[in-house]
Amino acid sequence: MFRRISGRMYESVILRSMGRAPDFFIVGHPKSGTTALHEMLKRHPQIYMPDWKEPRYFASDLPYPIHPQGAGAPPKSYEEYLALFDDAAPDQLAGEGSTAYIWSRRAPQAIAEAQPAARIIALFREPASFMRSLHLQMLEHRSEDEPSLRKAIALDDARREGAEPAHVNPRWPQGVMYAERVRYVEQLQRFEALFAPEQLLVLIYDDFRSDNPATMRRVHGFLGVDDDVPFEALEANPTVRRRVRLDDTVRAVVSGSGPVARVARGIVKLVPRRLRREAFETIHSRMMYASPRQPDQQFMFELRRRFKPEVQALSEHLGRDLVSLWGYDSLD
Repeated sequence: MFRRISGRMYESVILRSMGRAPDFFIVGHPKSGTTALHEMLKRHPQIYMPDWKEPRYFASDLPYPIHPQGAGAPPKSYEEYLALFDDAAPDQLAGEGSTAYIWSRRAPQAIAEAQPAARIIALFREPASFMRSLHLQMLEHRSEDEPSLRKAIALDDARREGAEPAHVNPRWPQGVMYAERVRYVEQLQRFEALFAPEQLLVLIYDDFRSDNPATMRRVHGFLGVDDDVPFEALEANPTVRRRVRLDDTVRAVVSGSGPVARVARGIVKLVPRRLRREAFETIHSRMMYASPRQPDQQFMFELRRRFKPEVQALSEHLGRDLVSLWGYDSLD
């Protein structure tokens, strides 16, 4: 039987024979409610989602931008990826959410080959606020070292051409090309070319945040799971705190270098280990993070004017007036 199958079809059959591929994918965008959606679906008894939120396995053209946090490591092989879903019960849907998939050029095709029947959930957010939140996240992850959003976006062309020094993010320079992230229609079309309309669900961040229950009813219906299961509404986009560059100070205290650190080290020895750890985590958080600055409203206005054509195109593509919803109708 396998001799009659060739090329990509043969590869697809082999991939599916290795184990159970996910039934659905939350493909992004980041900072648009994906984490909250992942956690809420994970609590549904008919759904299984792995603890590793973003395996990113199918986005082979977009490597991890930062060193993975927590135990374990991202899956390097298809077998390791499928192992993430080994604990899914036969009567559960398996899913995962990797925000890189929405703008990866390889992920849609790779997902379609591994799971042709996959359900795809995409989330979109007003471009200017999305880029600001993404920039704050990049700073927090140290994938970006330009604290000014205006200057960071101005570096897009230089980074694309490789003129910007690679120390910002040598493994993933595309990650800090902000304008590339908001080519919404182009991103959607890559999935639409491979999946039937009934396999795609597009969510708008504003709806998810303003009416969480209604959005979840849509998602439950789309996935075909029970909608009468109680769930706890989660914050769709908690404010990203800005990392304050006090690494050297913290490192000095931790390592015990300097007279102040030596005194602190002597005092700390008198504190029980558990309380010591909790106290340090609290101090570390307060030293390393602060609330983000208020956005530059003039620059946010400039961004909206710049990306209004993309909003108009997405509105037409989805058959929904996002121009008015996102306040682009008031731009002159």
